[in-house]
Amino acid sequence: MHPLASQLNETIQRENPHFFDMLSELGRLIYFPKEGILSQSAEAKSKAKKYNATIGIALENGQPMHLKSIQDTLSAYAPKDLYEYAPPAGKPELRAAWRKKMLEEHPSLENKTFSNPIVTNALTHGLSVVADLYAGPGDSVIIPDKNWENYELTFSIRRGAEMVYYPLYNDEMTFNAEGLKDAILAQKEKGKAIVVLNFPNNPTGYTPGQKEAEEILKALKAGAEAGINIVAVTDDAYFSLFFEDSLQESLFGALCDLHPRILPIKVDGATKEEYVWGFRVGFITYGGKSDALLAALEQKTLGMIRATISSGPHPSQTFILHALNSPTFNQEKQEKFEIMKRRANRVKQLLDSGKFDDVWTYYPFNSGYFMCLKLKNVDAETLRTHLLEKYGVGTIALGKTDLRIAFSCIEEEDIDELFSLIYQGVLDLQG
Repeated sequence: MHPLASQLNETIQRENPHFFDMLSELGRLIYFPKEGILSQSAEAKSKAKKYNATIGIALENGQPMHLKSIQDTLSAYAPKDLYEYAPPAGKPELRAAWRKKMLEEHPSLENKTFSNPIVTNALTHGLSVVADLYAGPGDSVIIPDKNWENYELTFSIRRGAEMVYYPLYNDEMTFNAEGLKDAILAQKEKGKAIVVLNFPNNPTGYTPGQKEAEEILKALKAGAEAGINIVAVTDDAYFSLFFEDSLQESLFGALCDLHPRILPIKVDGATKEEYVWGFRVGFITYGGKSDALLAALEQKTLGMIRATISSGPHPSQTFILHALNSPTFNQEKQEKFEIMKRRANRVKQLLDSGKFDDVWTYYPFNSGYFMCLKLKNVDAETLRTHLLEKYGVGTIALGKTDLRIAFSCIEEEDIDELFSLIYQGVLDLQG
């Protein structure tokens, strides 16, 4: 094992041995090189006043070399904020701005100890880094039965972990905290569990209320008190899109000091929050009790980023930073939020009218991009293909009964027609 990896492991083990036990084999081996090209280049950048012949970029006239055909379309930005490599941890100003945003949006983070956000190449990359660091063959990853299909690829196919499912909703059609608790306690023999909490949920668009959130925290704490080390990952991809009286914060803040056996990891990003899907800017943030512990976890994370993508794209980080610093940013976001809320409300109003009750019900939703129909008499995949071929309507089939509708991409005035066509498709299949 490399000495730097050993030093990081010793720090983590000293500060919280449970956190060390959670690391995968790869997580224990990884480190961020202190004496390689990056560190020597960083030293040269501050000291090489005459000539700096270290980093692998080209310079011309004192700035990064670039093509006019590209720069002409980006003339609002200086070449230094576009073409140079971003640091592996991300643009420092962006990390500081995102942390400030987190504190403003999460009162529960006040007086909590948590790391500076580390920039990832959007949410999927962030989850992949978490999987590399903490998941390995035989580890259990606990997610609800209604989930984003990429979790299986990220944790199971790539890392060999075992997926453990529990029903998202209980009999009262609220969050099934008891099912989550049972799934966690079932891992007692293994002594470790990775729990992914995704709110608003993809595919259902459901976010728990405050009472449900308290039950979730109790479930996690019960597992920790039973001696299970828990990697608690909050996938906050759709954060802030809360349209009703649900939880308005990520659970990350409440997790930060819940129990020594619970490692809180927040994975979020600008992708959906700021409507910049193609920019691919996300973040990983750790909760922990000491700066030394958080610094060691950051170094492990940077090692994983260095070993995979080296660093995230600089231009999109610059664009996001510019937006966050804009005096009209909050107003612009609120305008888009209101559009999304009106779409969600129209969907719910239409479904509650009773006109479709003979062919489907729907799962509770109150946030995010999506909602799910529960079909009564037809197969979801059969309906999906029929809608596509006969009416040119695209939906997502999930299992035998569930059909996911992304109201986020449907104009409010088109929602009625969309559901009428889906309804007609069901009638066609029923004959």
